[in-house]
Amino acid sequence: MKKRYIVGISLVVILLAMVIGWGVYVGDYYAAEATAVTAMGGSERVSVQKMDNMTVFTPENPAAGFLFYPGGKVEATAYAPLMLALAERDVLCVLIPMPCNLAVLQPDAAEGIPEHFPRIESWYIGGHSLGGSMAAGYAAKHQGKLNGLVLLAAYSTADLTDSGLDVLSIYGSEDGVLNMEKYESNRGNLPENTVEVMIPGGNHAGFGCYGPQNGDGEAGISATEQIQYTAEEIKAPRQAPWSL
Repeated sequence: MKKRYIVGISLVVILLAMVIGWGVYVGDYYAAEATAVTAMGGSERVSVQKMDNMTVFTPENPAAGFLFYPGGKVEATAYAPLMLALAERDVLCVLIPMPCNLAVLQPDAAEGIPEHFPRIESWYIGGHSLGGSMAAGYAAKHQGKLNGLVLLAAYSTADLTDSGLDVLSIYGSEDGVLNMEKYESNRGNLPENTVEVMIPGGNHAGFGCYGPQNGDGEAGISATEQIQYTAEEIKAPRQAPWSL
């Protein structure tokens, strides 16, 4: 009985330590800066509305829809400036917050969202860092419902070579967080017509507004500049393969 008691107590202590450790881990995240909070207010051309578990940035005349997964351990609101910049370019953007700020805990978070907007015929999905990888996995399983994928400082571990999706991959020249070895080794998972863009002076954290990120390179441009650059590239009036 004494041995069972000791074992039981040990298990409780271990479980408690795991719970506390997890709480500390998820509690240490990158919070949105004031600039991002302000962007949640929208603009004269873009209205912002919270609906269920998403925030929708709606332009006056949306030409396409964009589902967005935030980066790992980054508050979703930090990407409001990017969503607003895209909405100003006539893209309806849906910012999807994740449990504990980790898209890996809900990779199918985009499920059913396009049905809320029946007037939007073309849908794209994308994300930053971990969010981009999870968005790629979602795209692989829902190829017939999406037109394309946008990867921001991210790569796809899912095979998309025959998906028929338009894929745009963007990263900054000063990114110190993105694992370039894995980026290169997973490049073969993307379609041959994938468009790749490197932002001169951009870094990993510059796709959102949440301050410096551990291990990142020093940016040569501001987050505002990187966000506007990114929005222009996503909405760039190119010929095939990319046209949102």
